[in-house]
Amino acid sequence: MANKGNDRRIDYIEFNVTDIAASKAFYGNAFGWTFTDYGPEYCEFADGRLTGGFTTFGPVRSGGPLVIIYADDLEGAQARVEAAGGKILKPVFTFPGGRRFHFADPDGYELAVWSSE
Repeated sequence: MANKGNDRRIDYIEFNVTDIAASKAFYGNAFGWTFTDYGPEYCEFADGRLTGGFTTFGPVRSGGPLVIIYADDLEGAQARVEAAGGKILKPVFTFPGGRRFHFADPDGYELAVWSSE
């Protein structure tokens, strides 16, 4: 089911971390975030307004967390990103829960766009 009303809005923030348990301890103690584990390499967090994830799937990003935007039409979003001057870094791929692609904006910031369909 699509997130109706969320098309083209920031939907998720993803942190690549070295130790999920340590990240949960830090953000839980410092900010009161809650967590849902999805296996040993992924944990979702909630801060009461926004959800995101901690993952060990890749190296820690020196540029910060991965900002993830939701799109009802993933292919249409990719076409708009490319037409606006964005560079596709990871073409559309499937993951548990949907599909997504990663792109770099004109300044080189990496973001992702996902869809549940």
